[in-house]
Amino acid sequence: MTLKVKTSGGDYKIHIERGLLQHAGEMINLERKVLVITDTGVPEEYAMTVASQCAEAVVFVFEQGELSKNMDTYTGILQTLTENEFTRTDCVVAVGGGVVGDMAGFAAATYMRGLDFYNVPTTVLSQVDSSVGGKTAIDFMGYKNLVGAFYPPKAVLIDPEVLRTLPQRQVSNGLAEAIKMALTHSSELFELLENKDLDDTLLEEIICRAIQIKKQVVEADEYEAGQRKVLNFGHTLGHGIEAVTNLYHGECVALGMLPMCSEAIRPRLIKVLERLNLPTTVVCNAGAVTEACHHDKKLSADTVTLVFVPAIGEYELKTIPLQEFEQTIQEVLEL
Repeated sequence: MTLKVKTSGGDYKIHIERGLLQHAGEMINLERKVLVITDTGVPEEYAMTVASQCAEAVVFVFEQGELSKNMDTYTGILQTLTENEFTRTDCVVAVGGGVVGDMAGFAAATYMRGLDFYNVPTTVLSQVDSSVGGKTAIDFMGYKNLVGAFYPPKAVLIDPEVLRTLPQRQVSNGLAEAIKMALTHSSELFELLENKDLDDTLLEEIICRAIQIKKQVVEADEYEAGQRKVLNFGHTLGHGIEAVTNLYHGECVALGMLPMCSEAIRPRLIKVLERLNLPTTVVCNAGAVTEACHHDKKLSADTVTLVFVPAIGEYELKTIPLQEFEQTIQEVLEL
């Protein structure tokens, strides 16, 4: 399957096909100097497979995890580009999950005011969500994604075959974002997650359906001025939980979605989360979560804008007093 995403700066294609990694050079222009960026959590063979198809490849590897999404890693990438005399005719390819895509995309956006950037996501989370939409960023001074740019890739290559090396927990972690898409936009996708047992065929269908939803949203609101805010469903509280626990991002989003659904939907959501081995409860300090949530960009001094789901496939944006949101935090920690 190939999808085309329209942006103000030009269109780009998302290619979805098993075995695509082996043929990356047929889909994107690697006949030049290429910086392949990956991290220590990605099987080395994936980056090397892409590098072997380049006219001239330089590979940059950093330590896996959100803690590496910082100014030091960013500076290291810029130094590598400079020392290897990259020019604006060269390109950057991200091979990895969301952190790799964010780091590589932001470096590509800012080095020499922009190099061609290609994204090869290797996790469920990055395939269904972060690789599409053009948002790149790094964390700064305790604020998640504070420094960044809207910088769409020239192409995205999604090979479901690379997911075979993922632990089951990482697969579940990524599916939380697909649940987010289903709850806000597609009762049909939610019913698939609700009723069908997960296998390779269903996983690929979920990825395709989630990407189609993400594509529609970002085309309608490229710079997050309105409709695209729906993609923050579950994230404000989720980011707060993520900051003070060892849970994965998707696991935290799963928890963050629960109190943002109507009471009628919540039992169905809990069953889906349990089917996919995602948490429905968490034990942590409510005060610490509240403090971490205060770093969220969507909070003002007295209010916060949140996405609520009144019925499956529907959503609404609500601005509520901060005190009410803090009460919600207490509720989710007691679910």
